[in-house]
Amino acid sequence: MNEATELSVVRGSSIAGELSDAECAILAGVVTRRTLKNEEILIEEDQIDHCLYVIVSGALEVCRHAGGGWVALHVLKKGDLAGELGFIDGQPHSASLRSIGPTEVFILERSQFESLLERHPKVIYAVMRTILRTVHAILRRMNLQFVELSNYITKQHGRY
Repeated sequence: MNEATELSVVRGSSIAGELSDAECAILAGVVTRRTLKNEEILIEEDQIDHCLYVIVSGALEVCRHAGGGWVALHVLKKGDLAGELGFIDGQPHSASLRSIGPTEVFILERSQFESLLERHPKVIYAVMRTILRTVHAILRRMNLQFVELSNYITKQHGRY
């Protein structure tokens, strides 16, 4: 892909929310893109992957192996981040990511990202804030789902 295309993809992504055009160009210089076929695995559960993925088009299913098949946990769509915790802490992933139809992602490898630290700390800071917001939103959603499930199981609060 040419630089203008990469810049356009980065600029249009959720990761660029706090970045200027010049900062997006810096980030675009360290990302790569990958196209996945239907049901192709991007991340395997229990594997370590030091990349952050941003869905450019298509969708990814967050899933786990169970009973000889896949159990879908969540669906990520265009603009969503994927692999953010592994990108930050380097721990094995708790679930797999599998494409739903043709899917394109851009990839930010941690080593490439860290290479910007000395020269462009504001880019690092802005991207990390975006990742933190994403993780916070996921945690909030999971907490709400836990409360709803607990209320359902215990039949509390008269809503069930």
